[in-house]
Amino acid sequence: MRELYPEIEPYRTHRLAVDELHELHIEECGNPDGLPVIFLHGGPGAGVSPYHRRFFDPKRYRIVLFDQRGSGRSTPHAELRDNTTWHLVADIEAIRKHFGIERWVVFGGSWGSTLALAYAQSHPERALGLVLRGIFLGSTGELRWFNELDGGARWIFPERWTRYLEHIPPQERDDMTEAYWRRLDSDDEAVRLAAAQAWSYWEGGSTTLVHDPDEIGNFEEPHAAISVARAEAHYFRNRVFLEPDQLLHGVERIRHIPATIVHGRYDIICPVKSAYDLACAWPEADFRVVLAGHSAADPAIVDVLVSATDALADRYG
Repeated sequence: MRELYPEIEPYRTHRLAVDELHELHIEECGNPDGLPVIFLHGGPGAGVSPYHRRFFDPKRYRIVLFDQRGSGRSTPHAELRDNTTWHLVADIEAIRKHFGIERWVVFGGSWGSTLALAYAQSHPERALGLVLRGIFLGSTGELRWFNELDGGARWIFPERWTRYLEHIPPQERDDMTEAYWRRLDSDDEAVRLAAAQAWSYWEGGSTTLVHDPDEIGNFEEPHAAISVARAEAHYFRNRVFLEPDQLLHGVERIRHIPATIVHGRYDIICPVKSAYDLACAWPEADFRVVLAGHSAADPAIVDVLVSATDALADRYG
């Protein structure tokens, strides 16, 4: 099985003002003359991590990564004004133009897969290929599956669900996302942080195939917890700023683009049904269901992702 490439550091970092409010943190890694790829992180609100650079051969790729609006080192931190799917699509295009890149590979997982599809369908002439993991289409069913009482995830991770549930009084539990949002948007910093950490514990520890219910998760650190929880609640309560089935209907615009779709069979955050629906609408795509959970770090998912980026480098190299 393929493994991640060795750790690398950026050869250049940038600050890009995309409007009067938001400034993005961007880094470039690998080969400045290599095949360009844009990495789209999950969340929304999570930001990029050093291991995200490692899905690409640094000798053959010019790797561009950025923290989306309100995420990571982009500023203002956790800012949700002028922060929608379509603002982020415009940001990706602004980055491409800033670097003078004509066309590039688009790589995204989880929320990043949503954003990759939205971007490619808006700018199909700019995408050389798509590598998508842990598909999330922003549907009502997906949102209720993981975050609401009538969803299914609570039956699989009951230990974590209990903490997520108990943060909200019984009389507000008919709409957990909205109840969390009221706290995440509170004027009281302590209230915001407590809600953010309860929200992030539920999601951030539910990603891997091998599950430890006592593991704190990926987003417990306050800076990350606040941006992830606020951004996710904001996007989810607004149905990800998409029309129903918009990304499935838009597949016709990108069916000619080489694509790999990989999804963990036991992904509890984003059930495999969404990836299946996307693959049915896009029969030309290379669709793989593997023994894994949601995490991009699960070995079976790493194997497919690295193989896919190597294949695109072979194709365009």
